[in-house]
Amino acid sequence: MTIHRPKSRALFDHAILIQAAKDSVLKLDPRLLARNPVMFTTAVVAVLSTLLSARDAVQGASFSGVMIQVSIWLWVTVLFANFAEAVAEGRGKAQAASLRRSKTEAKAHKLDSVESTKAITVPASQLRAGDLVACQAGDVIPGDGDVMAGIATVDESAITGESAPVIRESGGDRSAVTGGTRIVSDRIVVRITANPGESFL
Repeated sequence: MTIHRPKSRALFDHAILIQAAKDSVLKLDPRLLARNPVMFTTAVVAVLSTLLSARDAVQGASFSGVMIQVSIWLWVTVLFANFAEAVAEGRGKAQAASLRRSKTEAKAHKLDSVESTKAITVPASQLRAGDLVACQAGDVIPGDGDVMAGIATVDESAITGESAPVIRESGGDRSAVTGGTRIVSDRIVVRITANPGESFL
């Protein structure tokens, strides 16, 4: 199975940052802020301190400058928290889309039986539950499935975030594999368990 590895997004992708800036303002909606009690409380205090500092400024109170600074810092805190959350969501969505694209672009080596050595190369999107595929070092697993034969080291970091590769082998509790993960070493035969659109990705 061959695959063209999609370009990974930069840490500060321009499109994600622009959308995150817009979302950070939209997330000031109290219904959205209420999902995060700490930021909701900070926003409520920011509103109250803004009203109090406005009142003090109109009345000419001597400490109105301090209240204005407190209000500004509270608003900066709320906006920055919303911005950071929006960036994380944007990067997560971009990575998920990239994984879905790589999975659909992957080629699979379809087998007739577990013992078969002759494989037919097909697009991963054509695989159905019950199909057998051979995966070897460097290949991307074309779909969710169970290892029927062999043992291999699998890099699941794109899915789980785990940095160390894991062992997948036939039988036992370590036989399940996820589409979109990469074989690091050895060779396995996988029986696909999910039709397109029903998999983990």
